[in-house]
Amino acid sequence: MLTKYKFAMRSMFRKLIICVCILLLLSRLSQGQDFRFIDNQKRQSLHFKLIKNLIIIPVYINEKGPYDFVLDTGVGPMIITEPSVIDSINFSKMRKIKVSGLGLEAVEAFVSQNITARVSRAEMQHIPTAILKEDLFNLSGHLGTKIYGLIGYSFFSSFIVDIRYVEKRMIFSNTNEKVKWKGNKIPIIIENLKPYIYANVEVPDSGIIKAKLLMDTGASHALSMEMFKGDMFPLPYSKIKASLGMSLSGQIKGYLGRIKNFSFGEFDFKDVISSFPDYNVISQKIDLKSRNGNLGADLLRKFNIQFNYRDGFMFVKPNSNFKMPFEHDMIGMVIYLDQKDYKRFLIGEIDENSPAEKSGLCPDDEIIGVNFKPVETYSLSDLTDLFKSGANKSVILEIHREKKTFFKVIHLERRI
Repeated sequence: MLTKYKFAMRSMFRKLIICVCILLLLSRLSQGQDFRFIDNQKRQSLHFKLIKNLIIIPVYINEKGPYDFVLDTGVGPMIITEPSVIDSINFSKMRKIKVSGLGLEAVEAFVSQNITARVSRAEMQHIPTAILKEDLFNLSGHLGTKIYGLIGYSFFSSFIVDIRYVEKRMIFSNTNEKVKWKGNKIPIIIENLKPYIYANVEVPDSGIIKAKLLMDTGASHALSMEMFKGDMFPLPYSKIKASLGMSLSGQIKGYLGRIKNFSFGEFDFKDVISSFPDYNVISQKIDLKSRNGNLGADLLRKFNIQFNYRDGFMFVKPNSNFKMPFEHDMIGMVIYLDQKDYKRFLIGEIDENSPAEKSGLCPDDEIIGVNFKPVETYSLSDLTDLFKSGANKSVILEIHREKKTFFKVIHLERRI
């Protein structure tokens, strides 16, 4: 299970995995439960949406839909964040569990195995599912489109899954099919329903270390380094304080910086943007003993990736994104859509000493125009790209605050 802890790092969404819910559901998973094609197909191609690096696929729930779900290697059981997709749901007859994390005292989730999920022509009956009574994540607001949940291990463990980020296309095949492998073969380890890899990471004053990282297609960032030798991961010399995202009980604080050298397989990267969350906070709620950090989609999208959970490996082949530099947002604030009115663009947390703060912007300001165009002409992804478009550029925002409307000129700044 997870709380609303998708590390924003201005690319939004890095999850906090709450292990207690995974463990409660793990015992209910059986080796015989899989997605299966409902006819004689052996392979299926499916186009997906790519929003802020996250893969959004259509999922049918109990033969109704399609509903947009995040395809997320970082989750085990399917998670439904919008219970209205299930007809006549009776929470009183469902197994109740408590979710806690980062100071959260009590959030109720419900466990069900009476749900059928279908992705294109592949179906799984009695899929282990955690259902929230309300959308505590506000995934829809942060992605700019209605999101109904997340799906991960049950799908990836059932097929050989080929993700092609540039084409926005996924090909999934039966595990006994002969699939033409392309690229560099890299071992993956499946633990607690999630995939891990080993990578080489340069640590300040300690040289290159071998780090164990969760592979997380549901995290928009490139890297999050969380633990080193039982303590906080050493910070780079150049860094900035940042609000890395939201938990259900408040902001996750930490730093943004660059990893000078990072490599896995035969691929080397320089100056990779990474978040460094406050270890003293997250280590109280997450077991960090089994991993050093998290490898997210801003790095994964540089490859075509073929996942084979059953045999414990993946193939990666560079695509046209491979040589694109790693950049953070150069404005220093979170923008999201109002959960009650998805046409309203609101400002969330603002980083200390950022261009947004210097210009006088405030949390809860509403953006009604960008560069003299109505904000409706932009998507959230458009604005994310705009705010990473280059240092020394200026953006003009039309702001509505307390029944007043005014303009703010923000000078973008490459802070790390």
